[in-house]
Amino acid sequence: MAITREEVEHIALLSRLALSPEDLEMYTHHLQQILEYAEQIQKLPTDQVEPMSHSIRITNVMREKDAVGPMLENEVALANAPDRMVPYFRVPKVTEAG
Repeated sequence: MAITREEVEHIALLSRLALSPEDLEMYTHHLQQILEYAEQIQKLPTDQVEPMSHSIRITNVMREKDAVGPMLENEVALANAPDRMVPYFRVPKVTEAG
């Protein structure tokens, strides 16, 4: 697929870029190289490549200690709370009405 100078001018216009004639030639050449490289990549056989979500293998970093355990009862959790409104901790308001 070839890209024309007119297409690069149109892209520059949409991008609100003022390009000199030399810049237009340079970007036309660079974009053409990018498109040629993309065509080469599309020709690669990827039938046997497994889809992945990351470029490296990621494993779960949780330890056995990080497993979910039994939860505290509300009364036990609130036992030392300086101010409470069962079954919640009560804290000062931190937002302002606008």
